[in-house]
Amino acid sequence: MLDKRKFYINGNWIEPERKNDFDVINPSNEEKFAVISLGCKDDVDKAVKCSLDSFISWSKIDRKDKIILLEKFLQIYKSRWKEITEVMSLEMGAPLDWSSSAQTSSGADHINDFIKRLNSFQFERKFSNTSNNYILYEPIGVCGLITPWNWPINQITLKVIPALAVGCTMILKPSEIAPLSGMLFAEMIHDAGFPPGVFNLINGDGVGVGTDLSSHSDIDMISFTGSTRAGKLISKNAADTIKRVCLELGGKGGNIVFSDSHSDAVREGVRNIMSNSGQSCDAPTRMLVEKSIYKRAIEEAADEANKIKVDIASKNGNHIGPVISKTQYDKIIDLINSGINEGATLVAGGPEKPNGLEKGYFVKPTIFTDVTNDMRIAKEEIFGPVLSIIPFEDEDEAISIVNDTSYGLGNYVQTQDKEKAKRVARKFRSGGVYINGNSADPGTPFGGYRQSGNGREGGDWGLEEYLEIKTICGWE
Repeated sequence: MLDKRKFYINGNWIEPERKNDFDVINPSNEEKFAVISLGCKDDVDKAVKCSLDSFISWSKIDRKDKIILLEKFLQIYKSRWKEITEVMSLEMGAPLDWSSSAQTSSGADHINDFIKRLNSFQFERKFSNTSNNYILYEPIGVCGLITPWNWPINQITLKVIPALAVGCTMILKPSEIAPLSGMLFAEMIHDAGFPPGVFNLINGDGVGVGTDLSSHSDIDMISFTGSTRAGKLISKNAADTIKRVCLELGGKGGNIVFSDSHSDAVREGVRNIMSNSGQSCDAPTRMLVEKSIYKRAIEEAADEANKIKVDIASKNGNHIGPVISKTQYDKIIDLINSGINEGATLVAGGPEKPNGLEKGYFVKPTIFTDVTNDMRIAKEEIFGPVLSIIPFEDEDEAISIVNDTSYGLGNYVQTQDKEKAKRVARKFRSGGVYINGNSADPGTPFGGYRQSGNGREGGDWGLEEYLEIKTICGWE
């Protein structure tokens, strides 16, 4: 059992103010493998004070000195690649190959891109050639950063690195059910030589530390990634202090597969949703298939789902691992059963555990067809390896079905008609659109419309989230 009870505050690993142990569970075998502490308001107050004290000096650090520290951090990150990969596999169930190639690599990509962005970002600029107004971008102050369990290092780097880059100080609260990658991140921050108090880490749950951070009068900004339900609570908690709130929340992405799509479009869509065991907020969990190819698409989707192997996370190979927790597992199984009860046709998977994997939070890759958009499986974010297939007649109907949701994070379109793809992309109400399986490059903005959140992460947009804008009149 790993003892990880301490918090990283003001450049040191210190004991929490109160004893409140929390067991971390390996989702592959349901066994405890680490114990952490859940923090309290006194821990938060201590970290906030250190962040306030360090902000005065850190906000004035020269750009080149910050780049030196960030480049050193990136070197340390790469040197501990295997360790980062293994700890995420252990805590959140990502198979080792996937943990390395997708999870750990995403963090490195973000760090590298933010260093490039910082190098060229204009923190000061003249408003126009004919104006005597001058624009300054200044760090917003002390930030509370709350990150999820499904892409732990990805989201930590998307928040911590730009906040550091522009001169903010911060308190990070990683997910309490997948906290060890965040604690490893804190070790690397320390080894890179960032000044004490600039970065702090407190473990805790949403009700405790999450609430204390979002309501704290001395925190200037909250950046949260997680469920829409939790995002609403954070917004309410933050309202009294009028702090900036940036939210990256849930999704219920649609993937329109037209009859003229490429031959692997359906199988590609299935593989996309099943990766990370379906635990990605922008996953294309609703596949809309043109009726002329609907029967073939069902056969291909079921065949592809049945080919996907499920196994423990500690193995290498091209398989999916467990979902994160019993709570998540129970929610997914409940939704699968609701799909059956509401009349959808189950063509692959189902509520039973995979053969030989009775222990652990394993879910079969599951496909429903004959789904209508008013069913729970089509409306609610399942966050598991479950795909709903919906038939459509024409382009307008497909777009209407995709947009008929409270979410708006990522939508997808499959067609070889480039003009049709662009036309559909413009009509989607979502922060991201993926045409024919193309993915986003590092540095592009990520975020959603409506109840998928507000603000953007990545690139210059990610830097701007942590900056205030000042207009000075009469500069010249």
